Amino acid sequence: MPYRLQCMSVHILSEEPVLVIPGSSLVLKAQIEHGPLEEVSMVTWEREPETGIAPMRETLATCPGGSLKCDSTRPNVHVNMGQHKTTLQINGYTRVDRGVYAVTVMDHKGVKTTAHCIVREYEAVHHVSISINVSHSLLVCGEAWGTDPHFSWFHERVAITDSVGGVSKDGKTLAVTMTPMCGHFTCIVSNKLGYSSAAYAAGKH
Repeated sequence: MPYRLQCMSVHILSEEPVLVIPGSSLVLKAQIEHGPLEEVSMVTWEREPETGIAPMRETLATCPGGSLKCDSTRPNVHVNMGQHKTTLQINGYTRVDRGVYAVTVMDHKGVKTTAHCIVREYEAVHHVSISINVSHSLLVCGEAWGTDPHFSWFHERVAITDSVGGVSKDGKTLAVTMTPMCGHFTCIVSNKLGYSSAAYAAGKH
């Protein structure tokens, strides 16, 4: 009888990294594929820090094969099992929940296959600033480490028009075409958690 290759596989159905707003729920879904002669004997969800010399791996839940009931190690951790899928949900996500998540599927012969997923905290916007390149009449808006920042420019509290200048595609740079360059310019950086702003006052001539 020819040797049959191990064909059980598992993959997490999320784009990486998964970004989670603190206080909300983290949900990871994994698809399990296996041949007709293979059986799932155990599914395990684990987490470890993304960085560190000797990262400590934490077991979040274990699910015996053939059973839809999973044993979780924390009250806010819930795992559901289906025929070809498993879902991990962590309610009340906090900063300590970030890291590399792993789901391991073991077949009836003890062979394991694992899928990984990086989970990070969705960060608020921090430390917005405006720098100026006087020679080119450019104002550049900077932001420290917020997740998915969106940039908006205003002149005297009105959105930038063609008579004032043009904004770059990424929204970070305002090329001022009005002469003389004067008045108050404001950059607002926003994301799902709120916004922060910085202002620049150009001298009047």
